[in-house]
Amino acid sequence: MTPQDRATRAARAMWAADAASQMMGMRIDTVAPGQATLSMEVQAHHLNGHRICHGGFIFTLADSAFAFACNSYNQVTVAQENQITFLASAQLGERLVATCAETARAGRSGVYDVVVTGQDGRQIAVMRGLSRTIRGQHFEEAPHADSDAGTQGGNSNA
Repeated sequence: MTPQDRATRAARAMWAADAASQMMGMRIDTVAPGQATLSMEVQAHHLNGHRICHGGFIFTLADSAFAFACNSYNQVTVAQENQITFLASAQLGERLVATCAETARAGRSGVYDVVVTGQDGRQIAVMRGLSRTIRGQHFEEAPHADSDAGTQGGNSNA
């Protein structure tokens, strides 16, 4: 199985159980080892009292892109810590795109950066996510040489 096949299968398995991302109207645009791009259109139920997209929904989009990127190795991986900075507001009807790329992975820990952009390309938010690999796989797979979390490291940039 190629690394891309593994990433695609892990994303399919996660998506099937991800009611939150589906309910928010997200879609997976791309997934690759250590990378993912998700998007969603800002709808009326995403707006806050200022009539702009609530930051919690922007965070959730970024967090979901982070989740699909760090789980792309078919190892169950959870968020250890996330920090987001909001840079601009998002408007009703606007398509937001969250692009996540792995910046470092060693042992059971990973570092991922997410940029959320508006449909005109402006940066809406940036997020850094720290991940922790735990027990389990998203789909049954025979052990393979690169699955040993203790020997992984590297740098994947988009």
